[in-house]
Amino acid sequence: MTSTPHHLEHYLCDQWVPSTKQHQDSTALLHAIHGSEVARLNEDAVDVESAMRYARMIGNANLRVLTFQERGRMLKALALHLHSKKEEFYSLSWATGATRNDSWIDIEGGIGNLFSYASLRKQFGDTPFALDGAGIPLSKAGTFVGHHILVPKQGVAIHINAFNFPVWGMLEKVAVNWLAGVPAIVKPASATSYLTEAVVREIIASNILPPGAIQLICGPARNILDYVDERDVVTFTGSAETGRKLKSNPRILENSVPFNMEADSLNSAILGPHVQPGDPEFDLFVKEVRKEMTVKCGQKCTAVRRVFVPKHLMDPVQEALIAALKKTTLGDPQAEGVRMGALVNHAQREEVLQKIEALESEAHCVYRDTSPPVGASNDLGAFIGPTLLRMDDPLKAKRCHDVEAFGPVSTLMPYSDLGEAVELANLGKGSLCCSFVSHNQDDVRSFVLEAAPMHGRILVLDRDCSKESTGHGSPLPLLVHGGPGRAGGGEEMGGMRGVHHYMQRTAIQGSPSMVSAITKSYQPGGAQVEANPHLFQQHFEDLQIGHTVTTAKHTVTEADIVNFANVSGDHFYAHVDETSLEGTIFTGRVAHGYYLLSKAAGLFVDPKKGPVLLNYGVESARFTKPVYPGATVGVRLTVKEKIAQEKRSPEDIAKGIVKFYVEMHDETGESVAIATILTMVKMRNQED
Repeated sequence: MTSTPHHLEHYLCDQWVPSTKQHQDSTALLHAIHGSEVARLNEDAVDVESAMRYARMIGNANLRVLTFQERGRMLKALALHLHSKKEEFYSLSWATGATRNDSWIDIEGGIGNLFSYASLRKQFGDTPFALDGAGIPLSKAGTFVGHHILVPKQGVAIHINAFNFPVWGMLEKVAVNWLAGVPAIVKPASATSYLTEAVVREIIASNILPPGAIQLICGPARNILDYVDERDVVTFTGSAETGRKLKSNPRILENSVPFNMEADSLNSAILGPHVQPGDPEFDLFVKEVRKEMTVKCGQKCTAVRRVFVPKHLMDPVQEALIAALKKTTLGDPQAEGVRMGALVNHAQREEVLQKIEALESEAHCVYRDTSPPVGASNDLGAFIGPTLLRMDDPLKAKRCHDVEAFGPVSTLMPYSDLGEAVELANLGKGSLCCSFVSHNQDDVRSFVLEAAPMHGRILVLDRDCSKESTGHGSPLPLLVHGGPGRAGGGEEMGGMRGVHHYMQRTAIQGSPSMVSAITKSYQPGGAQVEANPHLFQQHFEDLQIGHTVTTAKHTVTEADIVNFANVSGDHFYAHVDETSLEGTIFTGRVAHGYYLLSKAAGLFVDPKKGPVLLNYGVESARFTKPVYPGATVGVRLTVKEKIAQEKRSPEDIAKGIVKFYVEMHDETGESVAIATILTMVKMRNQED
């Protein structure tokens, strides 16, 4: 950290915009541990309209023309760059009150999102758009088909983020919209915006993103939604009350702007009814609740606020949990032995204390750490010790299921049976996450199926997964993050689902040839141009969608079937025992489906050495008609899709993945087997 407070700046229209206000007119952002001034936040009015125009005209245009593969490689390069600068971020993160472990979740967790979405590019094609599902036949003769295509929205993603994760909260969102081909305007919460700004400075310095891909607003920006339209997407993370106000903005309503809200919720942890003290699950439960109360000082939207246990275990769980909480040393994270830091600022501490007071109107406190913080003072720092409340009649409770103290505070409550546990968990009116700790599969299945409608994610924790489980409070990039009801009704991340949120899904209809041309993916029934030379003798660049090899034919014999059974070991009765066919759909000994695929390869492969390096796998295969001895089969091999690959090293071979559509037909012209195979094909141009 610098000794002189830094005046935060906006990054708009690819320029850093300094404050025009005098020092005394700006807001001081204070160190959560020692109360010293970290940065100053300007109060300038922001030209949001120009920023959005720039994002749409420049940022969107630059991103949407890139393919998914190019965008993914961009994310990977950025992740590597930010990872190399992580220690600078750790140093500044201390001012937010975070421990090293807290900062790891925020900083390296955020960078991990970039890595995850960079890898997700492999599930997309080598195009700027994406296909949703497979082609759909719409006519009897096959001349009219449909498909769903996903194209990047032509607007901007506006991210209004919370204070508790200034790095992860930004990177978890921009990774998704960038992969989709949409730029972002990021509005971090003021309290920790200095850390977000530091990361954005490194993003800009890396020169990896195209112009307009990201803009940053540090400050109030109360008019940030006044210029959104039907091209844009808005995401919000924070309180449900603020989220509802933003969601009701006239521009959001008039233009049907997608609004994804992730609101703080009253998440819960439930100890299964068959768990007993001494079981691994009992200890896991106590450990998980303690972790969720103390990590980030309880300032997580996923933190456990309500703890439900069987009635007869209330006292044992309370004793074990208090014993665990007493091992948590509070203070300056840079002091030896400290495991929990401070809340983000004094205003947040006062709010948490007010919420505790409200909860204590129906619950009573059984533990509160009031010891002085190590290496710091309560006067200067925003400290509050872990606080455990107890409420013995939760079905009569109101505030315990409605009031959230956004800090190291949880309420312990009993349930009588599994049905009541579900009822109590659902009284939170929708949550981001709940955890069910049990090794009893019947209990787990019953709870999950009944509780799932009211929770965005359910962690089932037991002895089998505990060593590798990421825990209750850790959303993962490839799983949806969000929840119903109070939690906001949105979904963030979620792998391909998250990417689709920033894209427009459009149904297209036409002839198979025309849909093939639009999608750059061969559609069955489309025009097939006979390849010359053979497809296996063409380099990656030369292969054309729709080009086809029509093979010679082969008549299947009983000897083929017997020999394949002996080679494969597949002696299924339908292939080898004609006396067992009565009552089946078969009229005689039938060829193995995998024999047909093997024979198809034998027919379409050109055996001479060429650009094809290897078979990469089979993406799909179906056997559509029984093949009996005497049937004559042939194959049409058609280029379906192409995906270029980056070189892993300067010595690597330049290559790409080619998907071939394989159709085997019999003498009547009917299809007997279809498959999509993947091959790795060498590029003609081996230069970088």
